[in-house]
Amino acid sequence: MQLTEKLMKPIKETTYLTAENARRYRVILRFFYMQYEKIKYWMEQEEIYRELSSHEEFADYTVDQCRQDLDSLLGWGNLLTMQDTKRVTSIEAFKNRQYRYQLAEYSVEIERMTIRLEKLFVEGASLEPTLLEKIKSEMAKIFRISEGTPLEVYGWWNDLNNDFIRLNQNYQDYMRDLNSARAEELMKTTQFLTYKDKLIDYLRSFVKGLQLNVGMIENLMKQVTEEVAEQIFHKAVEYEMSIPRLDTELDPEELYEKAKGRFISMKEWFTECNGIPSEASRLFDMTNESIRKITRYATRISEQFTNGANRKEEYRKLCGTFLSCRDISEAHCLSAVVFGVERPLHLKGGMERTTDSINAGIYEEPACVMEIVPRVREYRERTERSHIREYGTEKEQARKEAMEKLKRERMMMDSFLKEGEIDFAMLPVLKQNTRNLLLRWLAKALEGSGTGKTEDGRVYRVENPDTKERCVVECEDGAFEMPAFVLKFEEAGNS
Repeated sequence: MQLTEKLMKPIKETTYLTAENARRYRVILRFFYMQYEKIKYWMEQEEIYRELSSHEEFADYTVDQCRQDLDSLLGWGNLLTMQDTKRVTSIEAFKNRQYRYQLAEYSVEIERMTIRLEKLFVEGASLEPTLLEKIKSEMAKIFRISEGTPLEVYGWWNDLNNDFIRLNQNYQDYMRDLNSARAEELMKTTQFLTYKDKLIDYLRSFVKGLQLNVGMIENLMKQVTEEVAEQIFHKAVEYEMSIPRLDTELDPEELYEKAKGRFISMKEWFTECNGIPSEASRLFDMTNESIRKITRYATRISEQFTNGANRKEEYRKLCGTFLSCRDISEAHCLSAVVFGVERPLHLKGGMERTTDSINAGIYEEPACVMEIVPRVREYRERTERSHIREYGTEKEQARKEAMEKLKRERMMMDSFLKEGEIDFAMLPVLKQNTRNLLLRWLAKALEGSGTGKTEDGRVYRVENPDTKERCVVECEDGAFEMPAFVLKFEEAGNS
């Protein structure tokens, strides 16, 4: 793709479609467009105001608002203006600037686009296997057409592209309509049963057309070599460049890339490329899934009618059974059997049984208590109020333990101190907690500025942080080698 200034430039003429007062702007430009189609190009402000104020939706529309709207559209480039000087009879009237307005060229095309969007319905969409047959017959001509004239190649290429575009648009629109929320609602109604069979037959005929034609088209696509495809592209571009045009200048490289891209898209639609399934196979799956969905909905509706009919017969039989009872007591017994538990609740879960005997009844086993939670959003579990607990004893115990730990660490450190230093090369066999404490002090000093402070406030520093000497420290759970560091404690810490 080639990036041009026109491509990267914002189109300010479309601002009126999403502006704050878009409802007024769109009505004004639509009125301009309708007059433009009648070959009435220039209009005045009074005509615009008269048209809008005649509608009930714009009953409170004012002349000032009309002038502001026209100025906004003029600023966005949607309208062209020319001052009307024919009826000016004074300088004051000339200063008031009576303008005539015309629709800009960009606005004409934008309004045409919006009209097409407003009329964009999918009722004309269909799944026609005849398009697949046409594409298959056109693809069968590719080797003969590639040797033809540029005119023949251009006509064949356009026909093939038009059929492929129609196939794509029709199936997408039809499947979108078939899978829409509105279609889902219609499938749940009883009227759906009247045309269910017709719809299923239509979808199945399309599936059959897919099966018959896609395989042949796929084989033809695989037989097309790069030389044949290049020949087709060049001849089609050659003829299109030969068509004289007054307003545009075509780029042959851009036309070539466009033709090549379309052929690649067509190939990917019918054949599997790089492990990615083809669009035809996806359409096949979508159509089959739609058939299954239609069948499911139709089955549900039929079951509803069947259930209603069966229940009606059951009620009639039940009434006859009650009428045949000898007395009221027998009728009560029958009522208890029929209406006692109409829909029992079945519970399953991790209930423990006291016996595995299949002959044991439920009344012979102890009851199982299960808590049932309501299925409502507003439900909240009841919380029990708890008193504030006093943790004074636990805090005092924790404080004593911390003081004892500091005392033990201080005694241990005093046992290792020699002339205010702890030399790792001269340490005795260490316990695990002692080793961890000394290494923690050492790491704290090395990570900082070479100094550290113990838990009881003693300040120390690493005497020889760059030492190359090594030593072996013996521990109860093993030995390890490390640099022969020396921790030097300040005088205040030795007191």
